Amino acid sequence: MPITIKRRATWAQFVDPMMRVHAENPPAPSPNPDWNPVGGVFIHHRGPGSLGGGYVTEDDCLEDIAGVYTEDVRSGEGNGDIQYNWLVCQHGNIYEGRGYERGEANWGRCFPSGGPAPCAPGEIGRNGGFYSICALMNLDHTAGEPLLRAVRDLIRHLRTEAPKPAGTRIVPHSYGYDTQCPGNLTMYAREGSTIDPAAPWTGLADIHVFAAQRWCNATYAAAPGYERCPEDGRTGWSTVLSLTQGLQHELGISPTVRNFGPGTFNAVRTRNKLPGQETNGNIVRLYNGALWCKGYWTATDQGQWSGDSQQALEQLYAHAGLSYSDAAARQRMWPHVVKAMMRMDQFRLVPGGDADTQVIQRRLNARYVAGIGIPAMSLVPCDGYYSRDVQQGFMMGLQYELGIDINAINGYFGPGTQAALRGRGSGALAGDLRYMFRAACYFNSPTYVRAGGGQTPLRYLAGDITTDAATASHVAWLRAFQEFSQIPVNGTNDYTTWAQLLVSSGDVGRPAAGCDCITEITAARAAQLRAAGYQIVGRYLDEHLPPTDPAYLGKALKPGEPRAILDAGLRFFPLFQYNGTQLANFTYDKGYDQGQKAHHKAAGFGIPAGTCVYFAVDYDALDVDIDSNVKPYFEGVKAALGALGNRYTFGVYGSRNVCDRVSREVGATWSLVSGMSWGYSGNLGFPLPANWSFNQIREYEFQPGWGLDHDVWRQGADPGVHTLDQ
Repeated sequence: MPITIKRRATWAQFVDPMMRVHAENPPAPSPNPDWNPVGGVFIHHRGPGSLGGGYVTEDDCLEDIAGVYTEDVRSGEGNGDIQYNWLVCQHGNIYEGRGYERGEANWGRCFPSGGPAPCAPGEIGRNGGFYSICALMNLDHTAGEPLLRAVRDLIRHLRTEAPKPAGTRIVPHSYGYDTQCPGNLTMYAREGSTIDPAAPWTGLADIHVFAAQRWCNATYAAAPGYERCPEDGRTGWSTVLSLTQGLQHELGISPTVRNFGPGTFNAVRTRNKLPGQETNGNIVRLYNGALWCKGYWTATDQGQWSGDSQQALEQLYAHAGLSYSDAAARQRMWPHVVKAMMRMDQFRLVPGGDADTQVIQRRLNARYVAGIGIPAMSLVPCDGYYSRDVQQGFMMGLQYELGIDINAINGYFGPGTQAALRGRGSGALAGDLRYMFRAACYFNSPTYVRAGGGQTPLRYLAGDITTDAATASHVAWLRAFQEFSQIPVNGTNDYTTWAQLLVSSGDVGRPAAGCDCITEITAARAAQLRAAGYQIVGRYLDEHLPPTDPAYLGKALKPGEPRAILDAGLRFFPLFQYNGTQLANFTYDKGYDQGQKAHHKAAGFGIPAGTCVYFAVDYDALDVDIDSNVKPYFEGVKAALGALGNRYTFGVYGSRNVCDRVSREVGATWSLVSGMSWGYSGNLGFPLPANWSFNQIREYEFQPGWGLDHDVWRQGADPGVHTLDQ
């Protein structure tokens, strides 16, 4: 991609006429025969506010570059020329300085040690081994997108198109050298940032988060247990946990740990000081930094509790569903609020979040944390997403409404909760318990209704959550949900319906027509499965380990096994898993290779065309994993099957989220849901995927030494294999 570089003559017009001819001519070749920018680039800015200006117009930029040139030439420090190789302005223009010749702007000696010349083996000169890029901005300026994109494009150009290509390092001038340069650009001056063309464009960082990160690292570097956070101007767990450690240090906790646990909570409660009453300036700074990380506009001087700070705190209380005007409640909730500040939880609606979900979230906080005061419960996020933390808070609130002792509430779907749901929960519902049932319905929306050979989504109406009436829309949704989930369709709040709403495994005691296992299905075993009511069994096409490996399971289909299964009156569905238990198992190339292997194995067993083969994601893959690895893996599977004529389709085994996303975004035909892994984040807050065919709800020992996964087989879904080509 070509870039536009404005030549020296563009700014030379603003140079003293006596120097203009030299200024507008191309830069002289470097006198240093060892000049080679193999290190990469150093990033600079113009300096403190007394230099340069506001750079409102392009002429302001040109005049400033002319001033840099004049100063460098007259000082004699730049070998008679401007010291920077390139200069970039806020308008996104790139200007030639010394160009591709050696500059003299990267003050200091050797990189990376900073030691004197000659450099030690493996080191290079800061000037002789790096280009220098100067951004036209002062210490108190922030970079806009045009400037950052221009720097990114320039670095790409220098790496790929320059006569002497640049190395991959991106370094702030302050690296190993006592200077504030490049000011607010420091958070970008590193590999992997938004200006690195080898990394995705991630947009602007936040200078106030950056300031909090730098201060926290500098202040608590010697605190026992402290771990540095990245100084990149981006909020993340590493940053809020470093702020937590700073707070622990100020509260007298040693060593500090990267967790806001009971000790930190109690220390905040014992101190009992909101920021407006706080006398410790470092604690005030930590609270301001945490609010910046939450996205609130607070004090720009983070050592002061300003009016902006106070307004931000009051907004946070309100966004979390808490009262700030009630002094007693405000003080009582303060430790909970601090804990929430020191986490990544959001309390404002985030992109894609649902406003009605947020109403439920705030009610959970108001009733069960601020009102009831359930000891084990923390504030749940109020971002409009039904996440793991919201699920746990919801379960705690439900346990309270079911009559479980407040000190025994733990948020788990255990025997006590199940017994309470079979009893009180399955009776007539009213008040808060009825609200919780209907909120659970809303969280599981949409469900799907079969119509005209397909299925259409049916959403639960938010208005039905707060009404006492058994509205037609509520009953219709509930019956549709029960039918879609393949549980008894009765339109009531029986235990099986509660369980299906609350956990991905649902009622693990319900009958199921499907199963899967790693054990060879002989004729005798097939007969046993048939006698137990099973109609279909999942079996693996192959195993990635040889029989000599100690971890070999012998799980692959054996010769003659498919015929034994079918002769017993059963069907089977093929699975394919080569490991599949961690992120590194998933790449496009592995998907392509395994897609080919699955095709050849299936064809070798005589499995007919059109059969769906389920490829496994056997761990709790997060959204970031799905984007980076899981989807490319399935794209590889899809391509491999396509290259072999699409004899077989592919399905996906995994959490609800994995199944839904791979099906919608890559095109999996059917989903085998790992519902029994109900603690997976991908099974919390996600409804059953529209194309679910099997729901794996329980693992048990069917016979001594023979374990089975108990799978609900959805009627009208994947028919499985019922005949062979040979």
